[in-house]
Amino acid sequence: MGVLSASILSADFGHLADQVKLVEPYAEAIHIDVMDAHFVPPLTIGPVVVASLRPVTERVFHGHLMVEAPEGLFDDLAEAGLDVVSFHHEAVADPAPVIAKARGTGMRVGMTLNMETPVDAIFPYLDDLDDVMLMSIKPGWSGQVLDPDVYPRLEAVRTEVDRRGLATAVELDGGVKIDNAQRAIDAGASVLVAASAIFQASDPAAAARQLAAIARGGAA
Repeated sequence: MGVLSASILSADFGHLADQVKLVEPYAEAIHIDVMDAHFVPPLTIGPVVVASLRPVTERVFHGHLMVEAPEGLFDDLAEAGLDVVSFHHEAVADPAPVIAKARGTGMRVGMTLNMETPVDAIFPYLDDLDDVMLMSIKPGWSGQVLDPDVYPRLEAVRTEVDRRGLATAVELDGGVKIDNAQRAIDAGASVLVAASAIFQASDPAAAARQLAAIARGGAA
C-alpha cells in the first residue's frame, strides 16, 4: 500500500500554511523542494521556511535537495524540523560519507536519481537508504509531463528492494497525475510525489484525496 507526498513547489506561498492544512488529511508527507540555482536553475526555499511550517503540521517533512554540496545543509534542515532528507546522486562525488552525515543528524536518508542516471548506480548504497526517489522529469520545475521511461526504472528498483527484503520507500517525483498514478503504483512506487496535480487543481483537497486513494489501493 502506497502513500501520497504533497509537494509544496506548486502551492500558493502567500498562504503556505493554509495550503499544507488543506492536504494534511490525505498526504502522509509534505515534500519540500530545496533548490540552489546552481545544481538546477531555480532558487527556492531553505531551512527558514521548513522551521516556519513545522508548527503547522505533524506530517513527515521530506526535503528533496536539488543543490550542490547538499551535506552543507543537513544540520540546519534537521534543526528546522526536517524528518527525511534526499540528495541527488549526481550532486556528490561519493554518496557514502554524505549518507553517513545525514544519518548523523537523526534524519532518515534518501537518494534521488535523474532519468539519465542508471538505476543500478544506487544499488551499492541501497542497504543504507530509507528512501529512493526516481525523477520522471527534468528536476527544477513543476508542471512537466511524466516521462514513461520511468516505469521500467521503478520496476528495477522495486525488484532489487524486494530481493533484499528491505523496507526502503520507492518514490516517484515528477508529472504524477490522476491518470498515471495507478501505473506508477503498479510499477513499484510506494510514494507518489505530486505538486501541480494537487495545488494547481481547482480543489486541491479533492485532488489530494483522489491521489491518496490510488496510492493506498482504493478507488479514486
